Formats: sequence, structure tokens, C-alpha cells
Amino acid sequence: MKLPRSFYDRPTLDVARDLIGKVLVHNRRGVVTSGVIVELEAYIGESDPACHAAPGPTRRNEPLYGHPGYSYVYLNYGIHSLVNVVTESHGRPAAILIRALDPLDGIEVMRRRRGGTMKGRRTRGDRNPLARHELCRGPGNLTMAMGITLAENRLDLLGDRLYIEDRAIPAGALAWGPRIGIRVGTQHPWRAWVEGHPAVSRA
Repeated sequence: MKLPRSFYDRPTLDVARDLIGKVLVHNRRGVVTSGVIVELEAYIGESDPACHAAPGPTRRNEPLYGHPGYSYVYLNYGIHSLVNVVTESHGRPAAILIRALDPLDGIEVMRRRRGGTMKGRRTRGDRNPLARHELCRGPGNLTMAMGITLAENRLDLLGDRLYIEDRAIPAGALAWGPRIGIRVGTQHPWRAWVEGHPAVSRA
């Protein structure tokens, strides 16, 4: 069942808690990939120095101020597209960065998009294929595997191209801690993950 608008129109940390265990789905020209959300980070408001809304409204961060339940995809360091879910009511900038998935659908497609193998891991002269849990570990790897690009920015998550489903999958034990890969706002314990899951980023 696709998540309704009301799911996203709540305090960001509540949405973050409930997103763990839900399934992110991307339909790229009829090719469907999906995975269970096992790690994410919350970014909340202009007072959060790590949030893109910290400088106030801009053309780039405009989706953060928009309606909940839309995507916010941006280019990180000019290399990786990162996918976020906009939360809270219109005019209250906040979003959740999806950091890692446990792949479900389209695993071979994901492996092909990621390059298929782990460099440096050789057995009998061949490279070993990427393990399932490695395909969507980290927000840049996730979007590469899922085929998510800047073209998916500002999409309605209630549509049929990029959306999140509740498939009643047990999430496992939830842990919270500081966000990673940032230099400011590290005091906030706004990163959530499934404890012990192999797809979760190494802090």
C-alpha cells in the first residue's frame, strides 16, 4: 500500500521512525527497483545548520518549503544524486535523506547499474559480484542502483514513478545516533537505522 500524504505531514522525527521498514520503489521506464529502508537521516528547519534550508529559501531548496510527500533530489559534490523525502506542513522546511536500503526488486538491474562487481575482490581470477547488502549501502550508491537522478527531483511520492509502500515488513530493532558525513549539526541524534543490518553505512 502506497503511503498517503498524511504520513509525511507530521513531525519529521516521527516520520523518520515510521519510514524504517517501508519500501522505496522507483519505476524507470518500466524497470522497477525497490528496497526496504534501513537507514536515514532527518534535516529539520532553518535552525539546523546541516539542513539545506539553513540559508533561508532559495531556488535549490524550494522543495523543502513545499507540500509534504514530495521528493527532494540534489547533487552532492557534483557527483552523486541524493534522494530525500519532504516532511511537515507547507512552509516548514524539513526532509529525510534515505541513506540505505535492503534491496527487494530488480537486484540484477541494481548490480548492473553499480558496475556489477567489487573491485579488488578476486576469486580464481574473477571479480566477485556485489553482495546484495552492498548494492544500496550509502545514499550515493542507493540512487545509482535505483536509477534515481535529478530528473526525480520534486516528484509527488503519491505518483507512479517514485513512491514508498508499506508492505508490512518487520523492521527490526531501531537505533538512533548522530548524522554522518557532515561537519555541522553533528550534535543532533537524527540518524536512524536498523541495528546490526549489513546494509547500514559504517559510521
